Amino acid sequence: MSAAIRRASSRRPAAAGPGGTASALEEITLHGHRVTYRIAGEGPVVVLVHGITGNCDNWRAVMPWLAERYTVLAPDLVGHGGSAKPRGDYSLGAYASGVRDLMVALGHERATIVGHSLGGGVAMQLAYQFPERCERLVLVSSGGLGREVSPLLRAATLPGSELVLPLLASTRVLDLGRGFSRLLGRVGLRAGTDVEEMARGHASLADAEARRAFIYTLRSIVDAGGQRVSAIDRLYLAAEMPSLIVWGERDGIIPSRHARAANKAMPGSRLETFGGAGHYPHLEDPHRFVRLLVDFIDSTAPASADEERFRQRLREGDPRRASAPVTADEALERGRKKAPVRKTSTRARKNTRRTRKSTTPARAKAPTGKG
Repeated sequence: MSAAIRRASSRRPAAAGPGGTASALEEITLHGHRVTYRIAGEGPVVVLVHGITGNCDNWRAVMPWLAERYTVLAPDLVGHGGSAKPRGDYSLGAYASGVRDLMVALGHERATIVGHSLGGGVAMQLAYQFPERCERLVLVSSGGLGREVSPLLRAATLPGSELVLPLLASTRVLDLGRGFSRLLGRVGLRAGTDVEEMARGHASLADAEARRAFIYTLRSIVDAGGQRVSAIDRLYLAAEMPSLIVWGERDGIIPSRHARAANKAMPGSRLETFGGAGHYPHLEDPHRFVRLLVDFIDSTAPASADEERFRQRLREGDPRRASAPVTADEALERGRKKAPVRKTSTRARKNTRRTRKSTTPARAKAPTGKG
């Protein structure tokens, strides 16, 4: 695989570190497509994966501090930021393969994988597809852990949404949104981090290629009823993977109860919630987030990929599901697969034949031809 690495030409400013150092936006060509990323620091590798409509700058508040102890790699996923936006595969599996390919191309064999929102789904998929590449797993307000998701994202999957998005991302509408945020400030209300980050991502959809990539990505994981993809039934495979779950208690995009469900489904995982924070806890309180992540990495040993142990877990399945009560959805699905056969008693069959005889009109006799 050939890969050309160079400094990316971009208007996005470099991310300044605590000591005034800057992490410039760089780019590499993988499989013929441009992939942009930021990388800084030295030490064990930490990969930061952003969410939908985001880019590597979503980690701007934490990346410089983490770079004091680690090699921190934050890519723009394909279809986002400065990376290429081709007509292609925007599934979680494709994204996971893309992150793996970037790591390998840059000479990093293994890393702690941190994923936010969509990036959390990508991180889980990477740990599932390439466990030998994942030392630890950190899920931040992650997708892929339950059906519920913001009505706005569900609506964006409906037919014809691609015709409405250009209007919503127009300069006039964006200016109205900025004016509304200023109005909130005048009356003493602060437009929170969620609103600011959503507006930032919304603005990126003014580009036609970004809109197309957004639709491709969203429809691969969400439909009108909610999230289509769930990792819950496979989280038992992460029993030996050090895992940290971070969530904002006031997340309006993906509810915090998904965090608690994931914590129960992932043996040995650690759950940390940020009271008052929304969908971006790492931006609401970056210092606390960095402290949590540093403590988590320092207090856990990297996972080791054991092929035989993985095979054994697959054959045994999730031990908790064997004794767990059947949910309503599971019962419905089982009923569809094997509908009950109604048995009819002998007496009922005889009564049915009698009823048929009594209700059948008598046939007219054929004429004999005799006068």
